Amino acid sequence: MAEEIIRMLSVDGVRYGYRVLPYDRSGGAAPATEPTLVLGGALQGMYGWPQMDVHLGPATDVVTADLPGMGSADPLPPGPSADLLRRAVLRIADDLGVPRLNLYGFSYGTAIAFGFAQLHPERVARLALGGVPVHIDEAQVARWERARQVLDSGDHDGFAALAADALMCLDPERTVHRRELARRYVRRSFLHALTHSPHAADSLYRALADRPDFSGGLSGVPSLVFAGEHDTVTSPERQREFAATIEGSRFLTIGESDHWVVLERAVEVAELVSGFFTRTEGVAGTGAVALPRQAGAPVGRS
Repeated sequence: MAEEIIRMLSVDGVRYGYRVLPYDRSGGAAPATEPTLVLGGALQGMYGWPQMDVHLGPATDVVTADLPGMGSADPLPPGPSADLLRRAVLRIADDLGVPRLNLYGFSYGTAIAFGFAQLHPERVARLALGGVPVHIDEAQVARWERARQVLDSGDHDGFAALAADALMCLDPERTVHRRELARRYVRRSFLHALTHSPHAADSLYRALADRPDFSGGLSGVPSLVFAGEHDTVTSPERQREFAATIEGSRFLTIGESDHWVVLERAVEVAELVSGFFTRTEGVAGTGAVALPRQAGAPVGRS
C-alpha cells in the first residue's frame, strides 16, 4: 500500500485534518470505486479504522478524519455543531478534488454522513450507515447522565466503565460475539481519549446533548443500513424504520452483535461495507457475506 497522506483544513477558523491511504495506481489499473470517507463515533478519529484500510485499500482511496471536536482537531465552538460538521465534510470532498465519494458513517458519524447526503446527494456515490442512534430512550439517557456525573467528579475510570456498559448488550441470555474483549477495548478507548485529548470530555457531552436529526428521508443515493441484532442504543427495529425512509435502501441485521458490531464482527462488517461500495457484494443478496442470522432483503420487502 502507498504511504498515507495527512491534510489539514479549517472551517470557520476551526482546524481539523484528514488522512488518505491512497490506492496504489502504479500498476495502471483504475480504482474499483470512488474514494471512501469513514466517519466514526464521537471519539473515533482518523486512526480508528485499520480494518477498512485492509479491505478497501486495495480497491480505492480510504479517507478518515479527525473532524472538529475529535482527536487532534480543534474543539467545536459553543452551540449546535451539525452544520459546521457537514461543511467540514464538504471541505474534505472539495480538497480531494473528486465529484463524488462514498460515505460510511457509524454511530455518531451516521448523523453527519446522513445529513451531508441529504444536503449534497450529488456528491455521494453510495452511503453506508451502521448503528444508527435514531432513537435514544429515557433509560439510555439516565445511564449517560449517571456517567456524566461520574466524569464531572473526575473519576475517569468509573466513567469509562459506565460509558462502555451503556453502549453494550450485557444480557447473558443474548449471545454477543467477543463481548468481553469488545467491552475491555471500549473502556480502554474511552480512558485513553480522556487522558490524551484535552477536549474529549466536551466532545462526549456534545454527542449526548446534540440530539441528531434523522428525519426528512433521502432519495437518489444507493444506501445500506446495518445494525447488530442486540443493539441496545437503538433497536434494530427502529433502525429498520429509519432505513425505510431512504428510497431503495437495504437493511441488514448482523447476528451475535450489539451496538459495537464494528468490533465484535470487524471483518464481516468491513467486508460488507467494502463489497457494497465496490459492488462485489452490492445490495442484491446475502450470500457474499457469511453472518449468523443475517437478514438482507430490501427494506419493506422482506
